[in-house]
Amino acid sequence: MLSYITLGANDMHASERFYSALLEPLGYRKRADSEGLEFSLPAAASDGGPCVVYVKPPFDGQPATVGNGSMAAFRAASHDSVRQVHAAAIAAGGSDEGPPGFRAAYSKNFFVAYVRDPVGNKIALFCNGEAALRG
Repeated sequence: MLSYITLGANDMHASERFYSALLEPLGYRKRADSEGLEFSLPAAASDGGPCVVYVKPPFDGQPATVGNGSMAAFRAASHDSVRQVHAAAIAAGGSDEGPPGFRAAYSKNFFVAYVRDPVGNKIALFCNGEAALRG
């Protein structure tokens, strides 16, 4: 089980705006401290998992950069949620990397949208469960 991911940030205000718009509608709760931001699901907050998201400047003091080939993906409850969170993330300073829609190359019900955060990290928002019927 994935416990946490850390995403580098150069402008904490821009990253906080972006990740708040992206993760809070998906049920994540934000906590800020002197090192950066932590977003966790309520049930996972006490034990550091599953998949707590940390957003902070790199530990080595160098600028945060994009990981070529890296992508974090977040499950949404519905197609509408994918659409709404994608739009909110772009409005909060992200850039569109692929509009919401079906991607039959992955599976017939795979509905996904892609954005990039203020640093350029690629983020996917997807829905592919039984509730993800076309329409």
